[in-house]
Amino acid sequence: MESQKKRFLLRLDSKLYEVLEKWSADDLRSVNAQIEYLLTEAAKKSGRWNQDKDNSKE
Repeated sequence: MESQKKRFLLRLDSKLYEVLEKWSADDLRSVNAQIEYLLTEAAKKSGRWNQDKDNSKE
C-alpha cells in the first residue's frame, strides 16, 4: 500500500521560514521536504517513529 501525504496548513514565523528556506537550499530540498525531513528525524530520535508499523493508520 502506497503511503499518501496528508495536507495541512502550517503557520510559521517569517524569520523561522527564512532560516528553513536557506537550510533547505543548502540541503538541495524544498522547504516542504526539509520540514518533513526534520520532523521525521526528530520523531526517530525521540523513539516515536517505528518504520515497521503502518503509519498511514490514525
